[in-house]
Amino acid sequence: MGFLWDYSDKDNKHHKQYLQTLRNIVLSLINDGYRHFISGGAIGADQDFAEIVIELKQTLYPDIQLEIAIPCPNQDLKWNYADKKRYERILSNADIKSLICPSYTRFCMQKRNEYMINNSSFVIAVWNGENKGGTYNTLCYARQKHKDLVIIPLDKIYSTA
Repeated sequence: MGFLWDYSDKDNKHHKQYLQTLRNIVLSLINDGYRHFISGGAIGADQDFAEIVIELKQTLYPDIQLEIAIPCPNQDLKWNYADKKRYERILSNADIKSLICPSYTRFCMQKRNEYMINNSSFVIAVWNGENKGGTYNTLCYARQKHKDLVIIPLDKIYSTA
């Protein structure tokens, strides 16, 4: 995921605006009756989304569920210690853990993304506007499957905040 600001700077105004936008969308979906949420667990938007769902489940909406679509058992193999711990916390708070591929393959991340689209009626995409990469491919797949979706355009957040 290509954030247009320093993602590690949690005090950055763009980062705060992005997180608030994501939280507001999740709250709107809950208010519209959605109760099951799926995250891919990847570093960045996937984990931010998962943490928002966990926080809302623990504080306001105990009836919502978080599913983590795990592309392969060692998704976090090359992650740093802090990212691995964050992922472990998310997994420990997930209601459902769905393993997509039994081992790493070239296509396991794409298969995870397709699983999430195929098992969702609404899609939230955090996108930097680039017409390449996993997020772009997933957006194209969601459109091909005629899924309702909302895009959080990182380039707009970055340019207007």
